[in-house]
Amino acid sequence: MAVKFKVIEKGQPGVVGGGTKKFYASTKLSGETNIELLTAHIERMSTMSGADIRGVLYALVDVATTELSNGSIIRLGDLGSLRLSISSMGMPTEKEVTAGSIKGTKILFTPGKKLKDMQKTVQFQKD
Repeated sequence: MAVKFKVIEKGQPGVVGGGTKKFYASTKLSGETNIELLTAHIERMSTMSGADIRGVLYALVDVATTELSNGSIIRLGDLGSLRLSISSMGMPTEKEVTAGSIKGTKILFTPGKKLKDMQKTVQFQKD
């Protein structure tokens, strides 16, 4: 099955009036998969019950929250890894950089080998 895409027009960022506009391919999403569907798919592939699978997925969120807030990288095997990233204000000297300099955080996901391989082989179809 192929990932569908649509064509969108974009102007130049930061240019008043958009500057020179060009056309780009953009993913056309075809829905979403929620925890119930994931559970049903995993249940068909394993010997675990749906309740056990949901329990593990919900527990993963709790454990990941704790581990990320402690500064750990979470390695999820073939799925990939999660880590916390911060952005901060630039200061003139090292001494002036404090926890108060931190503006925000992001959780970064790095895909594992199987997901990276999928990215190399995925096929596309213009909608």
